[in-house]
Amino acid sequence: MKALFNKIDKPLFFMMLLYTIIGLVMILSASSVSAVLRYAVSPSYFFTRQLIFILVSFIVGIFLVLRVPTKKYKFLVPLYILATLSLLFLVFGYGVIGGGAQSWLSLGFFNLQPTEFAKTALILYMAVFYEKSIKKNKPFVYNFIPIVIALVIFFLVAMQPDFGGAVIIAGIVFFVFLVIPFEKESKVQIIKYLGFACIIGAIVLLYSGSDLFNSTQLARLKFQSPCQRYMEDTGYQVCNGFIALHNGGLFGVGLGNSSQKYLYLPEAHTDFIFPILVEELGLIVGILIIIGYGYILYRILKIAKQADWIRNAIICYGAFIYILLHLIINFMGILALIPLTGVPLPFLSYGGSFNMNIILILFVVERIAIENKQNKEKRELALLK
Repeated sequence: MKALFNKIDKPLFFMMLLYTIIGLVMILSASSVSAVLRYAVSPSYFFTRQLIFILVSFIVGIFLVLRVPTKKYKFLVPLYILATLSLLFLVFGYGVIGGGAQSWLSLGFFNLQPTEFAKTALILYMAVFYEKSIKKNKPFVYNFIPIVIALVIFFLVAMQPDFGGAVIIAGIVFFVFLVIPFEKESKVQIIKYLGFACIIGAIVLLYSGSDLFNSTQLARLKFQSPCQRYMEDTGYQVCNGFIALHNGGLFGVGLGNSSQKYLYLPEAHTDFIFPILVEELGLIVGILIIIGYGYILYRILKIAKQADWIRNAIICYGAFIYILLHLIINFMGILALIPLTGVPLPFLSYGGSFNMNIILILFVVERIAIENKQNKEKRELALLK
């Protein structure tokens, strides 16, 4: 295990640890009031649960993910994508409703959100599939299989309805597809067919009676000037986020001293954790947090560029896109630049399924960093001989 740890990307691992610690501290602060007043549980309830999720993720990541070579993914990933599809279908019959969407499966001790597992499953599946397709020069039609699976997952998530999750899945698949080294003509043709399929799918959704465009979802399309719509749900939440950002100033009101977490922000420990962080710790810390996210993304890209196999490069680019889309949609949502979609912030927002998947996909990236260094050492030894 020590030999593996010596080869991981240490800056990325340090940033993972740092951000999970910051997230735990902010979740304890942001959720303590609502835990007691809204949910009638201990002030540390959400903190304790998040800590358990993180510990489990790190244990699995260190003792399992770092040990499994990515070449074995070709056997494991098809099972993972099948399991994810099964869970998404189960949601419609046995799902738990929250925030207007039927997106969770109750396991007793916590609610599982299959959408988050679908994001990582698609990244890994596309990596394994297209590496094989390119190596063996498969027929053109063969390349549509992951796209068809992705479309099924997209519509299953959209019909929950979880528009934010569906958009991120579409974004992951589209941008990952762009980095796959196809011939230009083949790539253009696939994109054309994909666009046509999306248009047909949108028409089907519109006339299928789906709840994708129910009143709650349509209300979110009114996102501008939130403080002028304070009595509306979307206006109320975003406007109180603005107030939190304003209250913080440059240096914040002090850790634990937020006023907006006193039920003004109903989901202060989830989607709106960043305004609470700025209110308590200040704009300077908020800017440093954003810069830190940029550094995490830079480390992932660096590992991707050093990858020796297409499979590993695609996984890294997928992880990069996964995190970047969550950052963009969350920040733009709380700033009222786009409709509010309920997308959490990596490491900082409360959420078991989401944070487990973010941490584990980054451990996969760390495994790729290990393989990059192992391959480099092999090449250096070969030159010496």
